[in-house]
Amino acid sequence: MQININAIHLKADKKLEEFITSKLKKVGKFHENVIGSDITLKLENTDKPENKVVEIRLKIKGNDLISSKQCKTFEEATDLAIEALRRQLKKIKEKKGSKRSKVEKTEDVEVEEIEIEDVE
Repeated sequence: MQININAIHLKADKKLEEFITSKLKKVGKFHENVIGSDITLKLENTDKPENKVVEIRLKIKGNDLISSKQCKTFEEATDLAIEALRRQLKKIKEKKGSKRSKVEKTEDVEVEEIEIEDVE
């Protein structure tokens, strides 16, 4: 999986990049079609201490998943964003699984032939 980390208006240190990379690699194990991810780290210009924003775009086959969280630290925001992505991936897998089970059920149905007599 390809991981791109972009830091806007700040310099991300090596430990933060390693932390994000290790967390994202674990998410890649939940879904087999993960192609890559784009992570954006931003500092919001506010007076509040919750000014660190992490936005993650997870590229999977078919569509992309996006999660954005704002917290006091980048690590906390990363954890929350990745947890949101895990929930999204779980929903996608459940939907695919339910579609497959419906197809399997319809294939198992036996069809009986009924003769119809013409009454005149």
